[in-house]
Amino acid sequence: QVQLVESGGGLVQAGGSLRLSCAASGRSFSSYAMGWFRQAPGKEREVVAAISWSGGSTYYADSVKGRFTISRDDAKNTVYLQMNSLKPEDTAVYYCAAGRRRMAIATTAMQGYDYWGQGTQVTVSS
Repeated sequence: QVQLVESGGGLVQAGGSLRLSCAASGRSFSSYAMGWFRQAPGKEREVVAAISWSGGSTYYADSVKGRFTISRDDAKNTVYLQMNSLKPEDTAVYYCAAGRRRMAIATTAMQGYDYWGQGTQVTVSS
């Protein structure tokens, strides 16, 4: 069983930056695919960024490409999402997810993840 705890959310003005962190329990973090998803009010949960278990493959949604960066630190059992040039449409609850399947390519489908965090709110004011 893996427990994921997100942190780093908050209120920021448009154009600002935030860094989300997701700390994972357990000893097998380095073998997990990791992803960040978000869900805005009235909308479906969507993938924002993902990174393969090896770190060799990453994925970004078109809406965040060039602004967000996902990274992982296996020594700290932590995955990060650096968010720059934030826009009001980035406002959502952001969720961290971990998947047991060791795929070469970053996993983008929700069904590919086995564990989820509780989420952290990101609000971007205009």
